[in-house]
Amino acid sequence: MRSLIFGLALTVMFALGALVSFVWTPYDVTVLEIANKLKPPTADHWFGTDHFGRDIFSMIMVGARTSIAVAIVAVVIGMGLGVPLGLAAAARKGSLLDEVIMRGNDLIFAFPSLLIAILITAIFGPSAVNAIIAIGIFNIPVFARLTRGAALSLWTRDYVLAARVAGKGATRISVEHILPNVANLLIVQGTIQFSLGILAEAALSYVGLGAQPPTPSWGRMLADAQTLIALAPHVALFPGFAILFTVLGLNLAGDGLRDALDPKLRVMR
Repeated sequence: MRSLIFGLALTVMFALGALVSFVWTPYDVTVLEIANKLKPPTADHWFGTDHFGRDIFSMIMVGARTSIAVAIVAVVIGMGLGVPLGLAAAARKGSLLDEVIMRGNDLIFAFPSLLIAILITAIFGPSAVNAIIAIGIFNIPVFARLTRGAALSLWTRDYVLAARVAGKGATRISVEHILPNVANLLIVQGTIQFSLGILAEAALSYVGLGAQPPTPSWGRMLADAQTLIALAPHVALFPGFAILFTVLGLNLAGDGLRDALDPKLRVMR
């Protein structure tokens, strides 16, 4: 429970920072003040300024919007497509449909999300939208495999057999009986994929395939700071800490949710 509370506290802190940035930031991140470039942390600039004189704290607040939005939409894409595919594959185990879905998952897993992003951006150009598509495509087989594996163990349960005897079809059983019983696993996996989505967005922005300037992004901030670490380490440290603590918070929240939702673990406690 402590990990859940601590993880949620970290996650909510960054989420609130992202929401507040829609209406207020200490400084305008689009205004360049070259005279104040690379200033260390002070009372006026809590996290210092970057090589363009922009306030790093304000940029982290605005950058949180990009990272969180990309990760959330990518998880929604993964769950929205992967869960129905996993349920369909489990309902028709051993059929041609099951084989096609699982081999399609293997095909996507064969290509890392970064490679998929490079392919997409080579065709459509780099942007946050294309980063969402790339990460979302990679999330689909993750949720499809998890859903199929969990659903297969439920299709032999007595209440499912009773539903089949009552004349319910595979689709109705999947929606009414299978999906509610795998929801806990999907929620926990969603938090994990959310944290991985933030990491993936930062990685794509770092190599120039994610959000494009002037939109602030944590990965882009790290890329801009890589040649300034010796001169002004704070320029790289604070975006790095933002990524670290956000991902840490989500992972702790996921572990806490798993412990709270798993009945076996509740009995052990």
